[in-house]
Amino acid sequence: MKIGKILNHLENIAPGIYQESYDNSGLIVGDRNTNVESALICLDSTENVIDEAIKQKCKLVIAHHPIVFSGLKSISRSDYIGRVLIKAIKNDIAIYSIHTNLDNVANGVNKMIADKLKLKNCKILAPKLDTLYKITFRTQVEENEKIGGEIDAAIKSEFDHFTIEDFNVVGISQEKTNGRSVSMIKTEICYPKDRHSMVMKKASIINEEFGTTFEISELQTPNVNIGSGMIGELKKEMNETEFLGYLKKQLEVEVIRHTGLLRKKVRKIAICGGSGSFLLNKAIQTGADFFISADFKYHQFFDADGKIVVADIGHFESEKFTRQLLFNYLSEKFPNFAFRLSRINTNPIKYFK
Repeated sequence: MKIGKILNHLENIAPGIYQESYDNSGLIVGDRNTNVESALICLDSTENVIDEAIKQKCKLVIAHHPIVFSGLKSISRSDYIGRVLIKAIKNDIAIYSIHTNLDNVANGVNKMIADKLKLKNCKILAPKLDTLYKITFRTQVEENEKIGGEIDAAIKSEFDHFTIEDFNVVGISQEKTNGRSVSMIKTEICYPKDRHSMVMKKASIINEEFGTTFEISELQTPNVNIGSGMIGELKKEMNETEFLGYLKKQLEVEVIRHTGLLRKKVRKIAICGGSGSFLLNKAIQTGADFFISADFKYHQFFDADGKIVVADIGHFESEKFTRQLLFNYLSEKFPNFAFRLSRINTNPIKYFK
């Protein structure tokens, strides 16, 4: 199977356009046109993971974290990044990263954590504002369904990041054309940013065929399916100590760093896999009882300010189920392809007990 076919599916699930500006998700090493027979899924593409890929004869490594985050001035064996890249290239192994784009979709990293905690009524904690467009067009009544259907088809994908409503007819007017009265319908359809190029292409084709003109505008409406973190509710309330034990068990963590307990019942849970301190205020604003994330610095714990309990479970620990998430998505789509889960624990942090 061509690498590109696998990556196209991943990019349907989590389009690269939704990654953060500092990120480097995508194909880091390799060629999308290369044929591969198996792929190794990991959290970090370390040198040990590349060795594992060689041993397993996997010519594609799919990682959550990109091995290259910023620009490189040299590639040498003097650092771990260079050693990984050199070894991958020498052994014809492609490396692909699906990072903050997978964090930012509704069925991504945070949903996996929410499912582990069996949360209900889950939604994005901080929806993004710049990920929706609106297309407006006017057509004759008899052409509206066909043209609207063409646009709708360009919008839909296998993994929609937006719920497509029925066409929003915002006005019907009577106009005279060649001496006869014609009913014209004004229609608006909203769509997500990752479908923009497809919509533009389809609109151009329709314009040539029907002469229909389109107005396209970027919306600042929050996109409830794209954004940072997630918030949900426990099926039943727990006290704080009980919840900490439940959290430790469900997410299989050895230790939890947390702020002082507030002696209140726990129901509403905010989560952010990986580094999530930037969402603390949002978690407080939404009335969460606990905020589960990682990488909190000493002074950032003070920012909880007695309004919420922060539970820092560790970066690796908060994202370790991402491998299984990717495996599930890929195996379901390509059941006869050999996807393998890496057995290497890439957590750079060790605990002395």
